[in-house]
Amino acid sequence: MARYTGPKTRIARKFGEAIYGPDKVLSRKNYPPGQHGNGHKRKTSEYGIQLREKQKAKYTYGVLERQFRNLFEKASRSKGITGEVLLQLLESRLDNLVFRMGLAKTRAGARQLVSHRHIVVDGKVVNIPSYTVKPGQIVGVREKAKSLEVILDSVTGVNHSKYPWIEYDNASMSAKYLHLPERSDIPENIKEQLIVELYSK
Repeated sequence: MARYTGPKTRIARKFGEAIYGPDKVLSRKNYPPGQHGNGHKRKTSEYGIQLREKQKAKYTYGVLERQFRNLFEKASRSKGITGEVLLQLLESRLDNLVFRMGLAKTRAGARQLVSHRHIVVDGKVVNIPSYTVKPGQIVGVREKAKSLEVILDSVTGVNHSKYPWIEYDNASMSAKYLHLPERSDIPENIKEQLIVELYSK
């Protein structure tokens, strides 16, 4: 399946949540899109609820099915709680950290910055959005990209103390990935246990 590039509001309405950030349409039409979106709601099966949660996580982080499955398998082999480790792996993706740093307003925008070689990890250019950043590594903006209007516009007014696992330095436009985030610190409304149950079938 290719990455979804259609209207983000449509996906947000599907889940009834602003998974891509503030959404004016969603605030007016908080029901699924389509001809029967505002009609009688059918009861969703247990499998349907679990699948919906997985889809929501995939859309939120912009991850394809195979990537998501690989991350889950990696999480399931770890010593920690599988669902929590899965979210930590998603949070450790380079595109997500660029988004958390405030260098882009959306994860899609962050992915583009990485792909266009504007981002460095420990001083070296990395253009793979799915690159896993390890605690202790420093993510920053390539020197010649620091004057890009899209980055300057995004980073203005961002509260960099919002995420305790990231230590941002304004002067260098870089951030140190201090440690894996605690589940309680990750703001996304994802019920990861449902995803674990889905893959455990």
